[in-house]
Amino acid sequence: MLVEQTKTDTLTLTPAAVDAVRDLLKQRDLDGYALRIYISGGGCSGLQYGMALDNNFRENDFSSDFNGVKVIVDEVSIDYLRGSTVDYVNDVMASGFKIDNPNAMAACGCGSSFRTSEDQTPASGGGCNSCY
Repeated sequence: MLVEQTKTDTLTLTPAAVDAVRDLLKQRDLDGYALRIYISGGGCSGLQYGMALDNNFRENDFSSDFNGVKVIVDEVSIDYLRGSTVDYVNDVMASGFKIDNPNAMAACGCGSSFRTSEDQTPASGGGCNSCY
């Protein structure tokens, strides 16, 4: 059984992010899918964000609903994402999802990689593939 959250202080999706996910699900005709947000090792700052449209829900996933858009996060990633806001930006400079994470003490220039205060691994000093 998924861990259901009716009111979440864990993660927030802006209306723009909700609309972007809803549009992706509709364009790809993915009924019953959710946005999975996860953290993995890598990137120039040590940890990196990942997102996928997923219908493989796990027993220990945390689940939230944002105006009909389901978001799932695994039990390890939730601690790194607590308090984060996911937005979707579409402007002249870039378009895509952006995560504002209060747990990140350092991040790469493009925002796809970060480091927390618990992570003692020094940043690589180089940019990730997305930073120029």
